[in-house]
Amino acid sequence: MAHLCRQASGGAASCAGWVGIIVATATNDWVRTCDYSVTTCVRMDELGSRGLWAECVISPALYHCVALSQVLSLPAYIQTSRALMICSCLLGLPSLLLVLMSMPFVRLQNDNAAIKQRRAWVGGVLFLLMAVCGVVSTVWFPIAAHREQHLMAFGFSLYAGWVGSGLCLLGAAVILFCRGIDPGPQSRGNSFYYYSRQGGTATPLDPPANHAKSERV
Repeated sequence: MAHLCRQASGGAASCAGWVGIIVATATNDWVRTCDYSVTTCVRMDELGSRGLWAECVISPALYHCVALSQVLSLPAYIQTSRALMICSCLLGLPSLLLVLMSMPFVRLQNDNAAIKQRRAWVGGVLFLLMAVCGVVSTVWFPIAAHREQHLMAFGFSLYAGWVGSGLCLLGAAVILFCRGIDPGPQSRGNSFYYYSRQGGTATPLDPPANHAKSERV
């Protein structure tokens, strides 16, 4: 039961992290930038918002976005962050399916404990790769954006990516390092061996008459 709870907790945390990574990938409020000095931007109340797919201008009277569609002219950090976040999103589905199929209550044909542990291990490794891709993207992007333009604040998309990557890392750690061995088959084997020993010790017993007869012979 404890093994099931640990595995379910790791899968739930990783699934929630996967949702956070998808939100971070789909939205464009990663960093808030300023084209002028900080004092001018605060006085004008006009900030820029940049994400993986668009760059926006935010002000009380205007919200305008320009899609970053020129792939070849984009900076390397945007292209790399896009690739890493897309890979992280795509790895979520097979990881979740592998962890679900490794649950004790899921029975497939020719299933045993070793196969289920192997599925859980592969699913945990994939969740760990998701976390690494998310961390690299969400850390590299604001650093590179600050070097290119003056960075004023982080957007909610970046926070969603950080939280999602952290949850995936936590879930992968629980699945990989806290997965126990199901004692069910082993205990059943020991009990069967115990009963077989009882049966084996009972069979050699002979009646006293046969024993006396063998002594006379």
